[in-house]
Amino acid sequence: MRRALDLAQQSVGVSSPNPAVGCVLVQRDGTVAGEGFHIYDELDHAEIVALKQAAEKARGATAYVTLEPCPHQGRTGPCADALIRAGVARVVVATGDPNPAVNGQGIEKLRAAGISVDVGVLCDDARAMNDGFAKHIRTGLPFVTLKAGVSLDGRIAPAPGSVGARKPYYITSEASRAVVQQMRHASDAIMTGVGTVLADDPLLTDRSGLPRRRPLQRVVLDSTLRLPTFSKLVETAKEDLLVFCTDAASDEKQHVLEDSGVRVERVAEKNGRVSLSAVLERLGQMRILNLLLEGGAHLNSAAIHDNAVDKLSLFYAPVVIGDEGVPIFIENVRIREALQRITWKAIESDFRFEAYLQNPWHQEQLCLPG
Repeated sequence: MRRALDLAQQSVGVSSPNPAVGCVLVQRDGTVAGEGFHIYDELDHAEIVALKQAAEKARGATAYVTLEPCPHQGRTGPCADALIRAGVARVVVATGDPNPAVNGQGIEKLRAAGISVDVGVLCDDARAMNDGFAKHIRTGLPFVTLKAGVSLDGRIAPAPGSVGARKPYYITSEASRAVVQQMRHASDAIMTGVGTVLADDPLLTDRSGLPRRRPLQRVVLDSTLRLPTFSKLVETAKEDLLVFCTDAASDEKQHVLEDSGVRVERVAEKNGRVSLSAVLERLGQMRILNLLLEGGAHLNSAAIHDNAVDKLSLFYAPVVIGDEGVPIFIENVRIREALQRITWKAIESDFRFEAYLQNPWHQEQLCLPG
């Protein structure tokens, strides 16, 4: 299953909006007969890739799959049926399918055909890879991860104007920033507020160097369209920059941005700002499964207040910025009671704190279907 998960990791970035899945077929003597992972544009699911590679060697083998084999006809035929036809003797599944209309049916079909099925091996690892798929298939909304680099005193930037206009300020180490690029690679979209753009002039690109089938959708919340046309975002826009504004925005500025290759959409407002719930609904319609939130204090606070954040990923660095620095939230946020599955991990001199605020899967603890 570890190998299957490694294969599924290769599916990240090239399988969306489908889940990332890996499969390994092992013969009775322990030799690998076939393996594969899903690439959306190549249609075949991971099981089919492995079965084609194994051919007759699949008969009597054990299939290790990171997600329950599908029992239904979609863009391709049912993988459960393919495993049955191939004569596989046993199937080991990391987790059931999060789709309520499917969950458990693939496993039931395999068992009904006389195949031994075990479920739950390395389940948490497999689920973490497909949190976005689980959230979207159940709610139609993207899975939102709030990411920030934070000082020991809870600041995400120095005092406004202390560094210089439109200059990035890095709190964390290069190693942490490399991890962030991996997070961007695993995301379908990245979102920030116009205040962050005005202060830092970021690119918000995936610089991991890893393959992806869809460009990283860069999203800016900008109620009145203050986004400068000379910003790096606008200057590099290639149908991958989407700006959400309200009806208070200037029609003329909208036309200027659109002439520069920027998509501009007007959505409902809330308290004079772009409605975050309306934005998330729209992104869900665009089949955005994973959304990385890299905002400032106002956007971070609004996202927490609106219960829009599913997971926190905070990179703490051994620096102190001081009271004049920009806090991660503009107000006291009480989320301690909601935190689940808390982890700390050292990244050179930094520490990465991660915790779920909401479970995107339909069961709280059991890694079993149905």
